[in-house]
Amino acid sequence: MHIHPLITDSATLHNLCTRLADADFVTVDTEFMRESTFWPQLCLIQIAGNDEAAAIDPLAPGIDLAPLLELMVDNEDVLKVFHAGGQDLEIIYNLTGKTPHPLFDTQVAAMALGQGDQIGYSNLVDSWLGVSIDKGARFTDWARRPLDDRQIEYAIGDVTHLAAIFPKMLARLKKTGRGGWLDQEMERLADPANYANDPDEAWHRIRAPSRKPEVMGRLKALARWRELEARSKDLPRGRIVKDETLADLAGHAPRRQADLAKVRGLSANWGINDIGARLMAALEAAQPMGADELPARDDRKPGLGKDGALVADLLKLLLKIKARDLDVAPRLLARGDELDALAAGTRDGLAMLEGWRFDQFGRDALDLVDGRLGFAVKGGKLKMTRAEVLETP
Repeated sequence: MHIHPLITDSATLHNLCTRLADADFVTVDTEFMRESTFWPQLCLIQIAGNDEAAAIDPLAPGIDLAPLLELMVDNEDVLKVFHAGGQDLEIIYNLTGKTPHPLFDTQVAAMALGQGDQIGYSNLVDSWLGVSIDKGARFTDWARRPLDDRQIEYAIGDVTHLAAIFPKMLARLKKTGRGGWLDQEMERLADPANYANDPDEAWHRIRAPSRKPEVMGRLKALARWRELEARSKDLPRGRIVKDETLADLAGHAPRRQADLAKVRGLSANWGINDIGARLMAALEAAQPMGADELPARDDRKPGLGKDGALVADLLKLLLKIKARDLDVAPRLLARGDELDALAAGTRDGLAMLEGWRFDQFGRDALDLVDGRLGFAVKGGKLKMTRAEVLETP
């Protein structure tokens, strides 16, 4: 594979993207910094096609990334391959308002091939290529310039290795007949709603201090306020106010701005400065959270009860057995909230009761709930056993 020198000008990038537009797939990775900012600072983009790879410097003066972004989000003929690409997709979404499509995530694909829920990139490379990655450059400050040859070589290796792994992984998926299992997961990853950062949803990030509607309403208002402050100043959320301080303010709302000076986690200046005034305005405008938005209790999901909780535990045991027998990650078959819902009597809207998931797991899950399936130990190994349902006279 031909490795280009670091691309720092628009013409070279345009020519590269023109060639890659004819590729069947491209592998993509990014390097970024976000320790001191709200928005991740894109520092390097790596991309590889069938026979060439390059690193692109988005910090180079005057460089126009439009051809690359067009390839990512507008060219439906080229498959974009990532590994654990959530943060890469977030960056592209922030730049374009769109996400790459179609896409393929090798970490998700590994779930269908018995490599666990979240296999790391270095382990993936080792397992598929027998190559050990030099991890020395992982903690590089990618925003510093110039980048040396070792840093660039390390970064480009992320996409060249991925370009070698993807065809092998695809062939294995076709051989096992599991390629179709991943379609829904890939579409879910590509959903722009995952990366929108709606300020009205920011409260979900914070551990709720109470389920009281008044407290939760204040938490929602404060989280929204902090989100907007952090965005406008391009600072991490915790640099505005830490989560635990927001939760404390929601649970014990100050009556006057001067009281902010006494709040642990805030400086005395908050009692008189403008940001303190804006915080108080957010608190004063807060409305009690509606019952339909209140979070579920942490102990057990509503509607389960003690018997339902036991059924949910049996479903989780069934999930472990099925995942073991199929050699897939359990999360690919079903999620915990789905198991709780099924145990509580829900039948509609559960992904595990549709399509391939129903064939591989959902049918057995229904049989377990309805008493047609149980467990037995045979030869020291836990297995499922079918049973006739006896009618009670």
